[in-house]
Amino acid sequence: MKNSKRRFRWRDMPLAVKVLFQVGMVAIILFSANILMYWQMNKTMQSLDMVYASNVDLTELAESLEAVQTDMYNYLTVKTSDSLENYYRSEAKYRILLERLNEQVMENPVKLLEKNIRKMSETYLDYTAETVLAKRGRNVEKYKGSYTDTLEMYRYLNSYISELNVQQFKNNSASYQALQSAIRYMEVASNVMLVLMMGVCIMMLFYMVKGVVAPLSGLAATANLVGQANFNVKMPPTDANDEVGVVTRAFNTMVSSLEEYMKLTKENMEKEQAMMERELLMENHLKEAQLKYLQSQINPHFLFNSLNAGAQLAMMEDAEKTSIFVERMADFFRYNVKKGSEDATLLEEVEAVENYIYILNVRFAGDIHFTTQVEEEVLDCKVPSMIIQPIVENAVNHGIRNIDWEGTIHLDIRSKGNQIRISVKDNGKGIEKERIRQILSGEIRSEEDQGDSTGIGMNNVISRLELYYNRKNLLTIESQGENQGTEVVIAIPVE
Repeated sequence: MKNSKRRFRWRDMPLAVKVLFQVGMVAIILFSANILMYWQMNKTMQSLDMVYASNVDLTELAESLEAVQTDMYNYLTVKTSDSLENYYRSEAKYRILLERLNEQVMENPVKLLEKNIRKMSETYLDYTAETVLAKRGRNVEKYKGSYTDTLEMYRYLNSYISELNVQQFKNNSASYQALQSAIRYMEVASNVMLVLMMGVCIMMLFYMVKGVVAPLSGLAATANLVGQANFNVKMPPTDANDEVGVVTRAFNTMVSSLEEYMKLTKENMEKEQAMMERELLMENHLKEAQLKYLQSQINPHFLFNSLNAGAQLAMMEDAEKTSIFVERMADFFRYNVKKGSEDATLLEEVEAVENYIYILNVRFAGDIHFTTQVEEEVLDCKVPSMIIQPIVENAVNHGIRNIDWEGTIHLDIRSKGNQIRISVKDNGKGIEKERIRQILSGEIRSEEDQGDSTGIGMNNVISRLELYYNRKNLLTIESQGENQGTEVVIAIPVE
């Protein structure tokens, strides 16, 4: 029994039910007050609208009387079926309007005048009927006498109706003034009542909401202290079963174990941070090892073949050309050895390519036609070393070598938006789209023991670019097909 009573305590009700109940009460009170005021105002306005209704009825009665007289005269004049039909229609309408007038004997002057008008109207209609009947019977003397009586009665009726209209207007004006005064009084009273009701409702809502929000405010203040690392505060114990009571008990339980939980969390975060640092360090070391490994892949056979060509040139020509050749060879391999473990500038990359082309032209009697177009503004940009020379070498070995027309290679370096565009384009054999896909995906890899190559293939360049910039798709290959040439483009991000 005790638990049954406790279940229906106000403090145990959910917050949503409390708020809805309180707001609903205020809404019902305001709605009821508005309905009461609206009903009273509407009732008064209806009375006001009915004030001059009697004058309107009398005006309609006078107009109908005139229509009867006019239609009768028209029939007497033209004697057509249409004019007779109009007369009967007007007469019927006039009789209907007469039903609204009083027919009882009363002391009220207005009602007495209405009774007289009604009796006179019945006599008038009898005269009109006789006149029309005499006209139809072609009794000239009779319808002339009846018409005279009808005309006289018509004038009396008009004067009586006008008199009644004036009296009704006076009475209605007095009633109108009284109703206007009543409406003004009701407007003031309604506004005062509405303001009072709103004030009462606001006060009720304020105290109701305060009872709901006060525990939440206390909980928020306590939670703020806990957020400042003060774990010695708790909410006062409560036995309420609403959301605030449940949250309060859970909050006290949480505060009791929060300090220990924070210590464990801090220790776990420190361990995780240390593990992440070690993992990042290992990843950096792995990337560095991969980069150094890729940069070190230079085939020694190229060096031997080049030196042999220098020896042959020394035998065939004078020492000056041999000196230039050997110097270019020394610069080229010095660049490879020196820059194998560090970055290079685009200027150094272009010089290395020019040395490489010079060496090849010495070996192959100037068969390679190489041109450059480079923007000076980008020459100081840092890039991974040995990324252009392998592409030019690939254009020589797989593009223009052993073709039946004059082979050309063009190097173009320029800035484009937030990138530096490096293009190596030849007019050689071209390449199929499937092979382009295989090269870019790494399915085709260069062999290290190619006798006439530095050993740094396209896959080497692609891998080093991805490792260096931590991005993919920096290198693209374009070719229209067989004997249509090939263009390799590197898009270096400017950072």
